[in-house]
Amino acid sequence: MNAETVMSMTYQALKIALVMAGPLLLVTLVVGLVISIFQAATQINEMTLSFIPKLLAVAAALVLLGPWLVTTMVDYIQRLLSGIPGLVS
Repeated sequence: MNAETVMSMTYQALKIALVMAGPLLLVTLVVGLVISIFQAATQINEMTLSFIPKLLAVAAALVLLGPWLVTTMVDYIQRLLSGIPGLVS
C-alpha cells in the first residue's frame, strides 16, 4: 500500500460522507431559514420554535432518504472490502 492508495481511499471516504450528509444538512438549512424568516416577521424569539421543526424535518428526511443512504453506504463498503486483496503486495 502506497501513499497514492491511502489518499484515494481517504478521498472516497470523504466524498461518501459529504454525499450522505449533504441532503440532511440542506434540509436543516432550509427549515432553519424558513423558521428564522417567520420569527423575524412575527418578532417571536423562542428558541424551541426553531429546534423542533428542524428535528422533525431531519427525521422525515431520514425516513425518506434512509434506503438511499443505506444503499450508498453498503455499495461503498462492498467496494472497499472487494479492494482489499489488491492492496496486499
